[in-house]
Amino acid sequence: AARSAGDLILRSADNAGHLHIDQKGKNDYASEVDLAAEREIISIIRAAFPDHAILAEESGAHDGNDFVWVIDPLDGTTNFLHGFPQYCVSIALKHKGRLEVGVVYDPVRDELFTAKRGGGAMLNNRRLRVTTQTTLKGALLGTGFPFKTDKHLDAYVGMFKSLTTECAGIRRAGAAALDLAYVAAGRLDGYWEIGVMEWDVAAGILLVKEAGGVVTDFSFDEHYFASGNVIAASPKIHQLMYRHIEPQVTEALR
Repeated sequence: AARSAGDLILRSADNAGHLHIDQKGKNDYASEVDLAAEREIISIIRAAFPDHAILAEESGAHDGNDFVWVIDPLDGTTNFLHGFPQYCVSIALKHKGRLEVGVVYDPVRDELFTAKRGGGAMLNNRRLRVTTQTTLKGALLGTGFPFKTDKHLDAYVGMFKSLTTECAGIRRAGAAALDLAYVAAGRLDGYWEIGVMEWDVAAGILLVKEAGGVVTDFSFDEHYFASGNVIAASPKIHQLMYRHIEPQVTEALR
């Protein structure tokens, strides 16, 4: 399903400037490609698992049994619309609230990141492990700006300021699912973001965990789907990042 949607997205990439685009909210867009890719994924899942529930970015919740597919058909829509080659398809499966399967597919590089609970994380059939980096000095971190609202901007800037002076660099590539996949692959040493949605990060969170990493919210707990706040890294880097992030966390971010 992820590859099929990815192929559809890639075929549309050269025509991105002529696509119909809906603005869902401030700095939040959906193109006809998002919608077509989501329909493609849902039809494939429905054919195989007609009783399963679905939570998808564009069409919302579809009722079903205890299995829920969490879908972002095109994470990084703004990148896609600008021809910036950093976007992906993200699909996760939850059973009774627990993540069981995660898939992130980058159609530009033909990279398929997969994870199964208890079964590890893979990239195109190669086993993934998080970084062995043990200090922030020399570490490369990923992040996302709180671009839909400026409510938490001061807190975010405080986190950024505290971390950027300690690490080798911070990247803001614009696709949360790929950022998490890169943490799982050891390409990024850590990642944090404020205000993400479940479909942005569900698959990526399982990838990081199955690659030996740690994922928490800003209260060092696992309520990231409720809060929308995420820190993901190897156990050591997570601990170091948390020390810089926690002092900036407001009551509204807990």
